[in-house]
Amino acid sequence: MVELYGIPNCDTMKKARRWLDEHGVEYRFHDYRKEGVDEGRLRGWIEKAGWETLLNRRGMMWRKLPQEVRDNIDEKSAIRIMLETPSIIKRPVLVDGDRLLVGFSEDSYKELLQEK
Repeated sequence: MVELYGIPNCDTMKKARRWLDEHGVEYRFHDYRKEGVDEGRLRGWIEKAGWETLLNRRGMMWRKLPQEVRDNIDEKSAIRIMLETPSIIKRPVLVDGDRLLVGFSEDSYKELLQEK
């Protein structure tokens, strides 16, 4: 079953969930705020997509970080921040077996999930 990671009130999450529902794709929703993200899973995503792809530099949580932290961000500090504040992870993260998509686009979802 497809797993969808994010937070429920995010507009991009709403679009992704609507697309999955409209296309009859069963999924399990994982709320970052309630369930967090374990380090092993996060590191697996980083191996596939890269920490810079996963770190949401456009959101409010990024803007709340001290400027010095933002200026000196590296993989180690990004992992620590994403584990401490999972809502700073770009949304949604869609996992289908060993395949991973970060962010939402209809074309990417169609391509990844066409056989479902």
